[in-house]
Amino acid sequence: MDKVTPRTLSGFMELLPAPQQQMEKLLETLRRTYALYGFTALDTPAIESAEVLLAKGGGETEKQIYRFMKGDSDLALRFDLTVPLAKYVAANYASLAFPFRRYQIGKVWRGERAQRGRFREFYQADIDVIGDGKLDIMNDAEAPAVIARAFAELGLEDFTIRINNRKVLGGFFELLGIAGKTTETLRTVDKLEKIGPAKVLEILRDDCGMSAEQAERVLEFVTLSGTDEEKLAYLDERASGSALLAEGAAELRAVIEALPSLGVPKERFAIDLTIARGLDYYTGTVYETVVNSHPEIGSVCSGGRYDNLAEYYTDRKLPGVGLSIGVTRLFYVLGEQGLLNPAVNTAPCDAIVLPMTEDTAFAAHAATVLRDYGIRTQLYTEQKKFKQKLSYASKLGIPFALIIGEDELESGEVSLKDMNAGTQARYTPEDAALAVLEAVRARGAEKLIKAD
Repeated sequence: MDKVTPRTLSGFMELLPAPQQQMEKLLETLRRTYALYGFTALDTPAIESAEVLLAKGGGETEKQIYRFMKGDSDLALRFDLTVPLAKYVAANYASLAFPFRRYQIGKVWRGERAQRGRFREFYQADIDVIGDGKLDIMNDAEAPAVIARAFAELGLEDFTIRINNRKVLGGFFELLGIAGKTTETLRTVDKLEKIGPAKVLEILRDDCGMSAEQAERVLEFVTLSGTDEEKLAYLDERASGSALLAEGAAELRAVIEALPSLGVPKERFAIDLTIARGLDYYTGTVYETVVNSHPEIGSVCSGGRYDNLAEYYTDRKLPGVGLSIGVTRLFYVLGEQGLLNPAVNTAPCDAIVLPMTEDTAFAAHAATVLRDYGIRTQLYTEQKKFKQKLSYASKLGIPFALIIGEDELESGEVSLKDMNAGTQARYTPEDAALAVLEAVRARGAEKLIKAD
């Protein structure tokens, strides 16, 4: 029988046990931080009706989704977690309390070309707030504050949350007389970093049908330099000509001015008028977050305000705002830069119990004691030589080994070996548990990302 070569498809991440533990640490930190802000956990199906997923996505989205037929059903894998959320809220409106705050961490799939830092299957970690009829602008400010805290909890400091408002862009396009070309203009502007200003000008002229002067003014506007206050003043000066621009500028100011009181340092955010977000459903505030030392990877966290996303599922107005961390991409960037902290325990457990006699009852008891203290413990009963048992523990990076031989059985104690320091001492199982617990707690304080 011919063997099939084991392989992982391009664009799909499959980790060895140690980096998988690091990924779990990242996910755990995000869950804990999201819960700190009062977001409730939610899960939605990986497969939806294609009609449901594409109700608002359209355009580029339809080109990227994995779509297939099962019998007469037209199905698709979810391409993000926001569209399924809109469906969920519309379907469960009567059972929810508003504003509805949820977080969701799960895999999504996009059939785009796999390349460095971009995956076809990847984790997203989302927060969203959904309002009933209205949703206060303060929610637009709190969303990036949650992300800033999450990154700080991970130990990541070298990032910038770039903020804009699509009403600002739409209002300026009105002033230029190109309001009817807003969607294609936004998509083009959103590609500025990828394709450069010359190509953007070419597309604005040739594909969007702008005059050379209009295209130049669009590019000049979105690449406006200066401090946040200077940019806001520039927008205020032009707001009288467009109610939409005035509204967007006021919302942008409200968000920027609220962030410091929400605990976000000024060096961690900035107004960037190039941020447009390519998806059709964003209507107001938009965000993208970049790791400053690795800008070529692109955004590792993005999102914004969407006022009409649920309109395809219900007549109720259910505005929302949210942010999504591209977890898989972020993890990739951290690994590429060598920023994953080697001091973080990546072993499957904190202690391993090694009985050296045929009598394993006391060893099982010792393992139970450690587990009762909340210590991740493995009981190793394979018939191997002592050196092989220690080698197993060492290869897995398990920090502590409880060795139980004839002497330990007789005394009712264990020999606790610190695998890193190489030291060893006798303890009762309870005292061994306390010693391990103290060390585990100290090591548990290590952040996933190491400091410079």
